Amino acid sequence: MGRRERPAPPGLSLVTLALSLLVPASSMEITVPTVVYALNGTDIRLPCNFNSCYKMDTKQFSMNWTYRGCDNCTEETFIQYDKKIINQRLERFQNRMEFTGNPSKNDLTVTIHNVQLQDEGEYLCYVLNPPDRHKGTGKIRLEVLTEVPPERDSTVAVLVGASVGGFLALVILFLVILKCVRKKKMQNLNSDDQKTEEEVKTDGEGNPEGELKVCEQ
Repeated sequence: MGRRERPAPPGLSLVTLALSLLVPASSMEITVPTVVYALNGTDIRLPCNFNSCYKMDTKQFSMNWTYRGCDNCTEETFIQYDKKIINQRLERFQNRMEFTGNPSKNDLTVTIHNVQLQDEGEYLCYVLNPPDRHKGTGKIRLEVLTEVPPERDSTVAVLVGASVGGFLALVILFLVILKCVRKKKMQNLNSDDQKTEEEVKTDGEGNPEGELKVCEQ
């Protein structure tokens, strides 16, 4: 015969549940835009904000920005925080990359000056704020444009919309008039039919009351 397992005491499961509720969960949240568009030769901000239930401790807080040119490319760290902001000054960015955020206000924004076409790619913001156990990550896709997109001319759309609206208004007006004419015509027909019935009834019953009667001689 097999050995029967003894069920765990019900009190033990309750203790385990209570202990699990006491363990703090990760509360790190990172807010970044999914895509940022920049005009070639201009300055552009890459915003990264974090939200944590724990106050920032400069001795434990850590952050780093990395650049990745493609999905399979290696990430390159260009700015990090280790008790202070450290700019790695990568050759690709030279002196064009600047940290413009404020960690004490949960702002880790960086600014790229004189954006170049080769700056396109993914920019990742990593944040760790103990006692949060999990590192927060934000990913931004930078798209560099060579010229400002032309503004869409809405004049044609407005004219087309006005024409269509005017045409529909005329159609509706025509249908309303047609309905009124038909209704009036039906009322006239009903009136004529009723008048004819009254005449037929009068002829069938003889002289109606009110006509002159033949006087006896």
